[in-house]
Amino acid sequence: MCGRYTSVTPARELARYFDVDEVETDDLGPRFNVAPTQEVYAVALHRGRRCLGALRWGLVPPWAEDPRTGARMINARAESLARRPAFRRAFALRRCLVPADGFYEWQTTTGGRQAWYLRPRDGRPLAFAGLWESWRGDSGGRSGARLVSAAIVTTRANEVLSPLHDRMPAVLAPPAWPAWLAPGEGDPDELGRLLAPAPPEVIEAIPVGPLVNKVANDGPDLVLPLPSRERV
Repeated sequence: MCGRYTSVTPARELARYFDVDEVETDDLGPRFNVAPTQEVYAVALHRGRRCLGALRWGLVPPWAEDPRTGARMINARAESLARRPAFRRAFALRRCLVPADGFYEWQTTTGGRQAWYLRPRDGRPLAFAGLWESWRGDSGGRSGARLVSAAIVTTRANEVLSPLHDRMPAVLAPPAWPAWLAPGEGDPDELGRLLAPAPPEVIEAIPVGPLVNKVANDGPDLVLPLPSRERV
């Protein structure tokens, strides 16, 4: 499960890090509490060029009657991408990377729910495996506005995450990016092998306070380490 994450690195730095050819979005600004249905950065191939754009988080399949469908499709399980009708065509043809500076998970304890911030040990952006789709509504027989949306692929948790949750975002290392972004239908088994849990040395877990629990809250205070005496 991935329901909240941070996006702090500016677009120009993401473009350099992901070696994109074209930036198709304004800078979205630093955000410490990115939530479903909000705009998020994504890297994808467009006409053979690697582009950085902004998509709505929550994949809306082309056949959906209402874009609100996307609120239920923020994550896509790696194990069933080739089978689920909502994701199989995107898995075959429309794969992307979703940059993140870290993500949150919640642990159920005897005292309540404790929030944890999972961040890269090397300080570089993470690349979540993602899928994207294009949806166009129809109102009164005329096509409506085009909506481009995305889902984050999840896989089983690694040793760092497993005490907190059984799922985590599929984090792709730079050598895997070309294969994941390659145009056309890739081999499902080969693509699936890219979606293994991240090695434990990639991510560290930091307990944080309850500010992240509310979507309206934002700012660097959300990722400040919580002293052990204040944990739930």
